[in-house]
Amino acid sequence: MKLLLIQPPVQDFYDTDVRLQPIGLAYLKAAVAKHLPEVQVLLRDYHHVRGRRTIPLPKELSYLRDYYARDDKSPFSSFHHYYHFGADFETIAEETSREKPDLVGISSLFSPYYREALRCADAIKKKSDVPILLGGSQVSAMPSFMLSHPNVDLVIRGEGERPLVELLKALKNGRSLRKVPGLGFKKNGRLFLNSEAANFPVAELPCPDLSDLPKDRYLFEKKPLCFIITSRGCPYRCSFCSVHRTFGHAYRKRSADQILAELERRYEEGYRVFDFEDDNFAFDRKRTLELCGKIAAAFPKKDVQLLAMNGICYWTLDGTVLKKMRLAGFTHLNLSLVSLNTALLRRVHRPHFLVRYRAAVKKAAALGFKTVAYQILGLPGDTVASMIKTLRFNARLPVLLGASPFYLTPASPLTARGDAPAEEDVFKARLTAIAVETRDFSRDDIYTLFITTRILNFLKGIKLEKPVTVLDQALAIAQTQDARSHKGVALLKKLLREKRLFASTPGDDMPLPRFKAELFFEIWNDLDKIITQENRTIRLRKGGHFKTEEAYEI
Repeated sequence: MKLLLIQPPVQDFYDTDVRLQPIGLAYLKAAVAKHLPEVQVLLRDYHHVRGRRTIPLPKELSYLRDYYARDDKSPFSSFHHYYHFGADFETIAEETSREKPDLVGISSLFSPYYREALRCADAIKKKSDVPILLGGSQVSAMPSFMLSHPNVDLVIRGEGERPLVELLKALKNGRSLRKVPGLGFKKNGRLFLNSEAANFPVAELPCPDLSDLPKDRYLFEKKPLCFIITSRGCPYRCSFCSVHRTFGHAYRKRSADQILAELERRYEEGYRVFDFEDDNFAFDRKRTLELCGKIAAAFPKKDVQLLAMNGICYWTLDGTVLKKMRLAGFTHLNLSLVSLNTALLRRVHRPHFLVRYRAAVKKAAALGFKTVAYQILGLPGDTVASMIKTLRFNARLPVLLGASPFYLTPASPLTARGDAPAEEDVFKARLTAIAVETRDFSRDDIYTLFITTRILNFLKGIKLEKPVTVLDQALAIAQTQDARSHKGVALLKKLLREKRLFASTPGDDMPLPRFKAELFFEIWNDLDKIITQENRTIRLRKGGHFKTEEAYEI
């Protein structure tokens, strides 16, 4: 029996160069090998390092033409072209046909890209009479919707290892599918969704099988990178998040020794960068300290780099934990502040401890971490004034600003408060869509705040030697860094002078029609300083009375 697992291509305005290793499929391959070694499993990544091509803008996103109107080459650019990232569907179908699998499993992790998963199924079915199985977060969120597609035969909800193993056993032995946990299937035109059951214990899951994934494909700063999962399940209940639909709320952790053994194995395989991808790497303080101590001792050459690009809860990071993480090899921190609006955060059940956040950021800077602080722009119930206060607050801290326009994720508690999402809304559940507007903020507001973070990050990225530098001197330094920075300085000066933001386009600078300069200056005119990611100060003006950090909590 042969199983083919596929990571499909995606279509959007942008793609990321990292965080694309299909670790979930690698876990599935390893689980099958452990429990059914006679089954041959092939894993194919048709997304990463498969090229890109420009495709027409979908009609559902046509309203974005004015927002992404310019092919901007400046440091403040957002998006312009709409791309297909990965192999074309015909190639996927042809290669699948040559493999002659008995079952094809397609990952559908992210809701806005569900169409790409379904188009893979369509293309494969045209060339091969093979059952198609779908799994992933989108399937867990909308199982009946995905199963109802004519070329989808089976779906798995929730964590996939045990359901996949049980499905393969049933198929091999001709047993009924009704007892396979988490499985959805069709019979006589009807859809059946079996009840879910607990997955294999997390401590018993085998190490992910990366043998089909060439390590030179997945790089960070030109070094081989692999993902590490230390736990599953999220104990928090943020109402804008749907991770619980796949992994549940029960926090299940792997031991420090088990994680270390996996790191040592990957090191022997040639990996030197390890990205801890689970949501709650530092949730258990005792295990975090133990693990970091073991890593530091196991790699005395200090030739490994540790990341947590999916984010770490800042309230679990005190000085002792941060110091241990730094000694172990962590170099970057991604922290999710979301907002300073405490009333809003209470409504969406998001933990919030501003004193801990500020302390973690400052301690991280002192230890040499490069920190990105994430803010959600346009969370329902938020206001423009509140979002501005959060932006100003982080502008005065040694962090880069990671601003993410809000999108409504299917199966999140926020979605559950209303009707089931329309197909078009699922497709637009992506930050590039800027899809959510309320009476408190417009799409123009969110777009302008998003671009403003890029302007502030440009200043935060200037390499300064002195602890304090005035703005004019900082811009003079930036002009000498490279051609793109030189252009950024020119456009910023033009914005400050003419009260309009221009894009750097071939031939001439062109104005950005949806950028609200008055909103930018509402932020800018109340900033006395900007702190760079390397903890240097850019002084914007002399004198004046400005709010203290403590006054920013609302």
